[in-house]
Amino acid sequence: MRDARLLTTAQIVRAPLVKHRAYHDARRHSLENAATWPVWHDSTTNNVSFRPIPKREAYKLHQHARRLERQTRKPGRQDGALGRNGIAVLSTLLFDFLNYRTGQLDPSRKSIAEKAGISLSSVGRGLARLKDAGILDWIRRCKAEWVDGRFTLRQETNAYAVRPCSRWLGYREPPPAPPPDAGTWGDHPPFCAIEEALAVARGGGDFAARVAALSSDPGDRLAAALGRLGAAIAENSAVSSEVQAGRES
Repeated sequence: MRDARLLTTAQIVRAPLVKHRAYHDARRHSLENAATWPVWHDSTTNNVSFRPIPKREAYKLHQHARRLERQTRKPGRQDGALGRNGIAVLSTLLFDFLNYRTGQLDPSRKSIAEKAGISLSSVGRGLARLKDAGILDWIRRCKAEWVDGRFTLRQETNAYAVRPCSRWLGYREPPPAPPPDAGTWGDHPPFCAIEEALAVARGGGDFAARVAALSSDPGDRLAAALGRLGAAIAENSAVSSEVQAGRES
């Protein structure tokens, strides 16, 4: 009976060791058969060209994306085609990471999550929705390196590109605003007298001709005020010339 208890205890003590050894054997086998370079298969080592996006265009793209979200939101549903995560990710890309001069846009997912205030899984869902809608596309990149005399590839951050709204799926741009009614503000282009004075100046007209152009439209208060100012300046210049001539004589 005592031998049986000892045998049972030995088996119990030996079992974790066998399991531990089997785990390490399996891990060593997986490491031996693992990929030489742990990078995505479609990653590229080539340089990526970015398209510059001015800040004004980035703001318009953000407004278009919000409009697409409203257009695709169904009654009783909280999210549309992009969802809260998609809008948050796009806002972070456009206003926190995009270089408006060069167009460079290559943040890591962790950086996007920190700036947007969402989790990494939410960033993944937001990116997937943006890509499905045709708003965002990216290229996986890797870098070739020599480590201890061995050639290796190291995964880098993705290079993102925001596509123009004309290529978004299911997006309908709003119709243009109707022209103003006759006789209302905006029916005629504002500052007509000022534009006429500028045309006179470009044509080589003298100061008196510019003042006359400013005073041609009494209904334009700004132009009329500038015309009066110009007339006062001309009169003051004439008086100063007369005084100077009297002194010289």
